Amino acid sequence: MHVGVTLLDGGVGQELVRRAGGRPSPLWSTQAMLDHPGVLQAVHADYFAAGADIATANTYAIHHDRLAPDGLDHLFGALHAAALAEVRAAREAHGRGRLAGAIGPLGATYRPDLHPDPATAVPLYAEIVGILAPACDLIVFESVASLAHARAALDAAAGADRPVWLSVTLDDEDGTRLRSGEPVAGVLPILAVGGAAAVLANCSAPEAMPAALDIFARAGLPFGAYANGFAQITKAFLEQRPTTDALSARRDMGPAIYADHVMGWVGQGATIVGGCCETGPAHIAEIARRLREAGLHD
Repeated sequence: MHVGVTLLDGGVGQELVRRAGGRPSPLWSTQAMLDHPGVLQAVHADYFAAGADIATANTYAIHHDRLAPDGLDHLFGALHAAALAEVRAAREAHGRGRLAGAIGPLGATYRPDLHPDPATAVPLYAEIVGILAPACDLIVFESVASLAHARAALDAAAGADRPVWLSVTLDDEDGTRLRSGEPVAGVLPILAVGGAAAVLANCSAPEAMPAALDIFARAGLPFGAYANGFAQITKAFLEQRPTTDALSARRDMGPAIYADHVMGWVGQGATIVGGCCETGPAHIAEIARRLREAGLHD
């Protein structure tokens, strides 16, 4: 008897930015959501139509430290509400599916050195958990780049009445290590103490995922991966306020090739798969087709 596979959506923020047009800004998909209401709901709708079981709210980058430099911190609550309204509308129209509230890193993505200390980070993450939990079916901390980040995330979610998934980002050239250089295996005891419901890897090269999945399998939790389609994480991206125009999309990561990677992860025991930045509805549709053929998805 096959174990079913949960299919996530693909990149939400990057897909929204692409559809909205214009150059990325430090506010990334938050700016696109502000400027183009309704487009986000269409992105979520297309992922549901492609076969996704879960829609991820566009809340990854809604942090005080992202908004304040642009004088937009007063919109913190309104932006969360807008993102949640559009994802709920898409699910209502689709008639089924679960909603995940996404929480990206404080400081900057891929920069564990900029992550605040626990005394600062935990209450900031907890504030967002308090906003997302009543509106979502689960919370996912994404692009967790260090062990300290993992601890802070799970500590912040300790009181949440929702399953909490922890998703780490890996060294693109060594999937046994986090972006911080720390071993992925160091996450395992943190998962146990923190009560995580699943462990994943995201926004890393697909080639890095298998090594991490072998480690996740020891956690005794559902595990999986959703990779990005970037060519590399460039030095230009690792500035204090990076924008995604410092990155370029790979030309060898179309739906068929990406689905080959994903089915390899499923072969390793992954039961939660999807896509991250630079994957779109066509990638998710191809994964859904492969999973159906394997008897692993409706």
